[in-house]
Formats: sequence, C-alpha cells, structure tokens
Amino acid sequence: MAPATLQGAERTGTSPAMEDPGARTTEESSPTPEELASVRTTVARLKAAYPSVDADTVEATVGASYDAFRQARVRKYVPILAERRSRKALAAATGSTPDTAGDGP
Repeated sequence: MAPATLQGAERTGTSPAMEDPGARTTEESSPTPEELASVRTTVARLKAAYPSVDADTVEATVGASYDAFRQARVRKYVPILAERRSRKALAAATGSTPDTAGDGP
C-alpha cells in the first residue's frame, strides 16, 4: 500500500475501500421512514397470521425483534430477519404454526 493511501486512512479513521454504502453511522440511530413502514407491514402481516394472539403482543414481539438488530450496521436485511424472529417467537408462544393463507407469493 502506498504511504499516501495509508496516511489518508489514518487521517480519516477508515479506509475508503472499507466503507459500506449501506452501513449506518452512529449519528443515524433513529429508524428511517422505510424501516417504520416495514415495522407496520410486519405487524399487520403477523396479526393476520396469528389472529388468536393479542395485537399488543404481536406489536411488542415485532418491536423486540427490530430492537435486537438496532446496532446492525448493514440495514438491508433487518426487516426479513426481524420478521422471521417474530414469527418464530409467536409460533413458540402459541405452540402452533401461523395461518399462512394470505402470506407471500
């Protein structure tokens, strides 16, 4: 590596080649509008999939699942990972599988 490149990396604290365009910085701690919409969509899907579970329980489960990924630097897969975690938790709590008649393609 050329000394000029190394000095630039030391000066900025990161290497330009190592930066991830999908990564969030520490200043971006609040959810984006897209993430908020994804939470609402996930809650709606899981309420339909688990009609016997109280709506507040579904919302709390989804919220906890998203919180588990709060520190994730790359946010692209957080919605699907959080939904899977929520489905697993709700299935375990109810001892059943979801009603999947209206889910997915």
